[in-house]
Amino acid sequence: MFRTIFASLVIAGSVQAAPALAAGLKIAVVAPADGPFALLGQQMLDGARFQADDRGSEIIAIPETCEPKDAESLTKALLASGAEAAIGFLCTESLEATLPALAEAGIPALTLSVRSDILMEDAAKKKWPLFRLVPSAKAEAAKVTEIILSRWKNEPLGLIEDGTIHGRELVETVRGALAEIGLTPTFSDTYRPAQEQQVSLVRRLAKSGATHVFTGGDRADAAIIARDAASEQVPLTLMGGEALEAANLPVPLANGVLAVSLPDYAALPDAKVTVDAMTAAKLLPEGYVLPAFAAVTLLEQAKDQAGRDGGPVMDALAKGPYQTVLGPIRFNAGHELAENPYRLLEWQNNRFIAAPAVSGSQ
Repeated sequence: MFRTIFASLVIAGSVQAAPALAAGLKIAVVAPADGPFALLGQQMLDGARFQADDRGSEIIAIPETCEPKDAESLTKALLASGAEAAIGFLCTESLEATLPALAEAGIPALTLSVRSDILMEDAAKKKWPLFRLVPSAKAEAAKVTEIILSRWKNEPLGLIEDGTIHGRELVETVRGALAEIGLTPTFSDTYRPAQEQQVSLVRRLAKSGATHVFTGGDRADAAIIARDAASEQVPLTLMGGEALEAANLPVPLANGVLAVSLPDYAALPDAKVTVDAMTAAKLLPEGYVLPAFAAVTLLEQAKDQAGRDGGPVMDALAKGPYQTVLGPIRFNAGHELAENPYRLLEWQNNRFIAAPAVSGSQ
């Protein structure tokens, strides 16, 4: 109990002073209980439960199958639970099935996983109570563009991608954003992925004069490109997207490769007290554990705000920021994270760390 009380005091003390803390609330955790995603579902439940008892909150587990045929039973279980809010939702299908009923019941839903921009657009049009604790599909490209402009604007730029849907769309979105301000890459190409070497690509980059390259491809290809650039003595500063967060095989990633990705939440200063408490309780703060914990503390603070306002928790969620282990969280008018959580990371000694700041960069 001490671990949860201590964490609560830290969180409560980091927000604006309030006359009193409201009672806890019933929170449904919609998460897989069986099958290949059961581990992820357990992470959501573990994170949600870690502090809930301290505020008198009740966590209600609602199994999520991600199957359209189970939509009716999932909706009925949610409504019968008496939950005041719902978190989790690993799959888009679960949200599409339940959001109309949740809207009618005035129950807000916080997804920890679904990144579909189409779903968020539908939710806005239909006034569904959906909030998202993960970045939108557009946020990655927006941060890549921001970093290129802040760090590489005057450098010979290469844009390459592996021909996959994600890689192509990511690079084309970045290219379009750069074109709007008149910035054209020195080199553009689609390379063939999963090759044992990329010497030809590296030599074409060298011939073009591009020295700073963003790749819309996976970690294995990025590692091979970096390796072959070093062997050919071609000086390249290589940056990839979130796809670089993968196993360091078969070719190890070279020190200095950059990635635009989400930070390691467990390493954030705001998470230290909670991470220490979880570690002492033999709970690994990995995967969805900390996001689920953050969702519960966010909802508890929103209920405090709702009590002061005399309004519903759903309206209070639109306020903020609320302090969490992920840092301050505030939603914009579209119920998206108001601050882009992507960061520039650098691979050093077998792990990604925050990339060092440079003069004039953001």
